Amino acid sequence: MSRSTPRSPTGSTGRTVTCPTCRGPAPYGPDNRWRPFCSERCRSVDLGAWASERFRVPADSPPGPGEVDAAGMAPDAGRPRH
Repeated sequence: MSRSTPRSPTGSTGRTVTCPTCRGPAPYGPDNRWRPFCSERCRSVDLGAWASERFRVPADSPPGPGEVDAAGMAPDAGRPRH
């Protein structure tokens, strides 16, 4: 009994992942120029979300002038003065 490789929606064989935007199947291989997205539209929607700051990477605010950071250094310590 032979086992066939599943085909993606574009007709190619190989690994299929979930599109991060629409949650539909997306072929993950060199023949999908928008990977890991299923289409150019989903890739553009994701890029627009980052550009409009709907997605953010959490970060602490840098210390202000005269404040000490977590390492106990003033923000300007160790920097050459011009």
